Amino acid sequence: MSSNANVIKSRRSFLKMAAAGSCAAFLPVSLPNTAFGKSQQKTNIIILMADDLGYGDIGCFGNEIIKTPNLDKLAAQGVRFTDCYSAGCVCSPSRAAMLTGRNPNRLGVYDWISDAPGSNFMYLKKEETTIAELLKQAGYSTFVAGKWHCNGMFNKPGQPQPNDHGFDHWFVTGQNLKRQLNPYEFVRNGKKIETTEGYACEVVADETIRWTNELREKDKPFFQCVWFHEPHEPIASPPDVVAEYADYKGTKPLYYANVTNMDKQIGRILDNLEKQGLAENTFVFFTSDNGPAKLAKKGYRSRSHGSAGPFREYKWTLFEGGIRVPGIIRWPGKVAQATTSDEPVSGVDVLPTLCKIADIPLPQGRTLDGIDISPVFDNKPLKRTIPLHWHYQSPYAGPLAVMRQGDWIVTAQWDIDHPVMGRMKKQHVDLLKKANLKDFKLYNIKMDKSQQTDVGKKYPDKLAALSKQLLRLHKEVQAEAPVW
Repeated sequence: MSSNANVIKSRRSFLKMAAAGSCAAFLPVSLPNTAFGKSQQKTNIIILMADDLGYGDIGCFGNEIIKTPNLDKLAAQGVRFTDCYSAGCVCSPSRAAMLTGRNPNRLGVYDWISDAPGSNFMYLKKEETTIAELLKQAGYSTFVAGKWHCNGMFNKPGQPQPNDHGFDHWFVTGQNLKRQLNPYEFVRNGKKIETTEGYACEVVADETIRWTNELREKDKPFFQCVWFHEPHEPIASPPDVVAEYADYKGTKPLYYANVTNMDKQIGRILDNLEKQGLAENTFVFFTSDNGPAKLAKKGYRSRSHGSAGPFREYKWTLFEGGIRVPGIIRWPGKVAQATTSDEPVSGVDVLPTLCKIADIPLPQGRTLDGIDISPVFDNKPLKRTIPLHWHYQSPYAGPLAVMRQGDWIVTAQWDIDHPVMGRMKKQHVDLLKKANLKDFKLYNIKMDKSQQTDVGKKYPDKLAALSKQLLRLHKEVQAEAPVW
């Protein structure tokens, strides 16, 4: 049997299994060649992003408990990226980096952004160029709904708001929610919304569908960022969905139902595209902003039952569990169905990739850490001039700098004390600007997914070469990082 026939057979087998709800349907097959091409009509674009969703929290990434039929179907219609990364291990850095294609430390978004006085100084600067701005200039109608978290003074003078970064319509909260049922923190285009009805993901889906059907400029292609609050604490879920997990004890049913309810709303959004005749010309990317939150025995994170799958640690760390996230792309006619890619991709790749899709030039005069990943759609390897890299000054465990190149991951610590996990303050930036790297370790992520074994002594030349490269990247980013 030819290799093409094997691919087709694999796809048919996958589609049957996916229809039956099996998470084992994905096979590590190569993506067959597909013409990238150009069409007369610009491609619509939707970025769906969960908040604190773990790599192992959905069916098509191995979860056998949580029901996610819509995301499983999305993966059956496109490509599932097994080596997908968030650009940061906490909320704000990953979001800012996704919008700009730049490592968040270059932007000065070093940590999650607090709205508390003394900690609300960080924001995504107006001088940065976002993908929303670029697409708007190229004739797109732009929209964002959900959790913004890119400034400390949300909806107040003195810092840029979503409209300053290219979004025509914004319906967002500045921070995390106080409650997920009937949340009261939403702002629509600068106007506070006093009350909303439903769970947060339902409210976000309602706004997304209404804008798609009624409010957007119908003669323009559209770009949507739909950034859910789920399954970030405080977790609350519809009783009927919670009841689907009655066999599980404690707060697990609340978390499981939270993911399932988000999946239901994703299904509503995608079904609406079909009804409106838009699905065939829409690029959809689903991911998470970072890994799952670590479960606490009591208090705020007592409902956080997220899974990092086979990977080590959780959100707030630069181990794989903190940054390896689900990644799914559907693009009818351009991305082969029911396929899997192990090519490492990241949130910083969103801007360059969307620029390619929309046929617009990349922003000039700045370093982009991401690349256009569309060669993967044509079964071609990616060529990075800058390896994927992360820097985080306040993990609760593990390294403060990480770089991946091929199957190798090199990690490092700082040579000075770093701040404890919590709200970032201005004095912490001074430490960040002074720190050097030490204690380099080497992991082979294909052979050792859980990062249990430092193989630096076994491969000293590889450790030395990658350590030198990470040190250079650290110095480069450190020099560009603003002081505020």
